[in-house]
Amino acid sequence: MKKALLFCVFLFIRVSVWGQETVSTANSFIALLSDAQKTETVFPFDVEERYNFHFVPLKRRGITFNEMNPQQHKLALDLLRSCVGEETFQKTKEIMQLEVVLKELEKRKPEDNYRDPGNYHFTIFGNPSTKSIWGWRFEGHHISFNFSFNRKTLVAGTPGFMGSNPAIVLNGPMSGKQVLKQESDSGFALIHSLTAGQLKRAIIDTVAFKDILTFDKREALLGKPEGIRYSELSKGQQSLMLQLIRVYVFRYRPDFAEKMMQDIQKEGLENLWFAWAGYTKPIIGKGSYYRVQGPTLVIEYDNTQNNANHVHSVVRDLKNDFGGDLLLDHYRKGHSH
Repeated sequence: MKKALLFCVFLFIRVSVWGQETVSTANSFIALLSDAQKTETVFPFDVEERYNFHFVPLKRRGITFNEMNPQQHKLALDLLRSCVGEETFQKTKEIMQLEVVLKELEKRKPEDNYRDPGNYHFTIFGNPSTKSIWGWRFEGHHISFNFSFNRKTLVAGTPGFMGSNPAIVLNGPMSGKQVLKQESDSGFALIHSLTAGQLKRAIIDTVAFKDILTFDKREALLGKPEGIRYSELSKGQQSLMLQLIRVYVFRYRPDFAEKMMQDIQKEGLENLWFAWAGYTKPIIGKGSYYRVQGPTLVIEYDNTQNNANHVHSVVRDLKNDFGGDLLLDHYRKGHSH
């Protein structure tokens, strides 16, 4: 009992300090922006732009690494680091560097900037403070994190998308690099643990879907869950399913991830479903897809494009995506006064 109480006190202190640092970093970052940069980067919390979620190379609002001076660049990375786990932070940098690999693979000219590791955007929504509702977004090719805060508390971090092309680098200095290896290995570990009877329920299609089904939709609606339920798994298989979920949830900083896991458990683990489509072995050229679906959660993984060597993966919090409606209502009520 004492250990549990001490852990709760420690977690509360850590959350408070972490949140205060994020608010401070966000404000320091904004203070370094020119007026022109602020116009393109800082918006009210309730603008439609906040829901403009995507993960392909396109023109976005917000300042990019290419437009930042060294101080701004450092604070931008500090802001990201304050909201995600250290492993996710490293994966993010590796995904950006894959743009260099893609540029070479696609034989693009040096002046062609379509593949650009500096073309990732930071956008602030609202006024970061310990007394307000605010948020920010980090987005570019194969990365999208959407953070929402109530004062200094991180209340939402989804949609949270990470992709990798190539999924496994086949040639060159980065040969063998597999940025989203955990996401792949954890999915295959679970499907390989199933019995023949369980596989019949879990596999919903012999051909993998062309992409994640929620794609860039504002609402991550998939309809009635399919596949096999958590309650139909053995204890060992249930452990593998929870490990898979944790790979996605712990993309975020530990205090927030623990809270997200508690919310998932509160809704009932027996209400979680696991579904698979496509090939059940990790082989380049053979597409695969899986998802975990529950009352508050959608996780999707798809590896079909570019000869099944191109991964898209996402986690969506169905209750709190983009901060959720309740947080937006609080913001609007506060500003109506």
